[in-house]
Amino acid sequence: MTASDKDSQPAEADVRSRPLGLSLVWLVPIVATIVGLSMLFKAWQETGPTIRISFQTAGSLTAEKSPIKYRNVVIGEVADVKLSSDHGQVIVTAKLNREAVDFTRQDSRYWVVRPRIGTEGISGLDTLLSGGFIAADPGTSAHRTESFTGLESPPPVTYGEPGKRFVVKAEDLGSLDIGSPIYYRKVRVGQLVSYELDHSGDSVNMDVFVSAPNDRFVTADTRFWNASGIRIGVSADGVEFDAESLVSVVTGGIAFATPPDGQAEPAETDTSFRLYPTQEAALTPDKGPAQIIRMHFGHSLRGLREGAQVDFKGKKIGEVTEISLDYDPVTETFPVIVDAKVYPQLIGDAYDKLLRTQTIDVGDNQQSLTQALFHQFVRQGLHAEARQNNLLTGQLYVALAFVPGAGTDVVADKNAGAVVEIPTQFTSFDKIQDQLTDIVDRLSQIPFDRIADNLNGSLEELKQTLTSINRDTLPSTRNTLQGIDILVNEMSATLQAATATFAYDSPERQRIGHTLNELERMSRSVRDLSDYLRRHPEALIRGRKEHNTGTLRP
Repeated sequence: MTASDKDSQPAEADVRSRPLGLSLVWLVPIVATIVGLSMLFKAWQETGPTIRISFQTAGSLTAEKSPIKYRNVVIGEVADVKLSSDHGQVIVTAKLNREAVDFTRQDSRYWVVRPRIGTEGISGLDTLLSGGFIAADPGTSAHRTESFTGLESPPPVTYGEPGKRFVVKAEDLGSLDIGSPIYYRKVRVGQLVSYELDHSGDSVNMDVFVSAPNDRFVTADTRFWNASGIRIGVSADGVEFDAESLVSVVTGGIAFATPPDGQAEPAETDTSFRLYPTQEAALTPDKGPAQIIRMHFGHSLRGLREGAQVDFKGKKIGEVTEISLDYDPVTETFPVIVDAKVYPQLIGDAYDKLLRTQTIDVGDNQQSLTQALFHQFVRQGLHAEARQNNLLTGQLYVALAFVPGAGTDVVADKNAGAVVEIPTQFTSFDKIQDQLTDIVDRLSQIPFDRIADNLNGSLEELKQTLTSINRDTLPSTRNTLQGIDILVNEMSATLQAATATFAYDSPERQRIGHTLNELERMSRSVRDLSDYLRRHPEALIRGRKEHNTGTLRP
């Protein structure tokens, strides 16, 4: 075989033996796969539930930027923000951390944190720089859900604050609102967290929260009352103002207290209470059985309102419930009918003594004890009178009192039922008003115009008389007095000359001396009279006025 043949033949494969196993090159993808799987497993472990929250507005929420926080700790993130299909709401898709699974309970709450100003102060200012976020509050329900309806305002009680919730029933909401404070001894101990109309529509059910440890002061006998606004009253000590706090004046508030004889055991959660309109109404002792009374007044009762108090000897025993008008075809008048509800037990110990000492016959008609008692009062002279309660406001109240000798027989009214008719009497204020009216009528009958005309005529005649005296009588009187003065002087000179002819101690000279003295005094009196008439010419008509006694001397 030549060299060329050897070259033309294929070379035999050089087969070498290799060890079994994987090449080192495959280690890189294997490790990468293991790391990726571990990362996926860790991400799967850390991934929490996805929920959807509907809001009215999105505020400043941004997808993949706005966090979800609980106690300022991030528990999730907003994944998507979009409008609902009907464009009526904003649907926020949020991804929660795996440890935040408790926030999927059915009663969990979510709300957007934004700057707010409320009774608790200013909150959410940090969102001005960092942007808005969603705050969460876990629930306690055993059921889970993925869809929630977000709150438009933060709930008053969050983060599982210790305390108790109670239900307070009121006739209307008034000035109360969510967040209105709850007071005990004027210390804020809770707040109103929610309200809704009762199923019957006759009342409002309010959910109030009293924080611990103050919730122990709420017992089964606790009374709640509306502490909103300012209470103004007028008493013997002057005008009185009272309010729980400035916050209750603006936003309303509720206060509560327990009567001294009430239970000390704390009330259970969700215990229902009644909301009284005032503190006085809430803390009034047990009134006992009520009795409806009816009164007919023939005069106007302007100033009497429903709720006005009914007094017996100055003690409140009831209130007016209804005021209406009636028509009497016999007298063709419109009497005012006043219905009131009274509680005889509020009289106090006197009521118990009255029952022990009085003989009350209930009779065969099965009348109640209070009804029979008031019938007996009417027979003994019980009357009703509308009296002035406040001169500034003109408010009236009904006063019950016994009028001696004014007892009347009780006439049963088949249509009245259990209502007791109480006779009425004219009010003292109306009596005074009628007396003043009578005085005014009498004064109006006095002819003041004619009296004034007569006085004007008399003054004019007096003026003419004084003018005539000044012009005619006074000058002639002055001349006459001057002539008398001259005559007296001449007579005095004559008598002095005659006196010189008699002896010093002769009786004739002494009589002449006395005469001269009398003439001198008369002359002095004439001069004084002349000077006085010159200054006061009206003295000729009125006489001379004494300065020390104030009387006129003719």
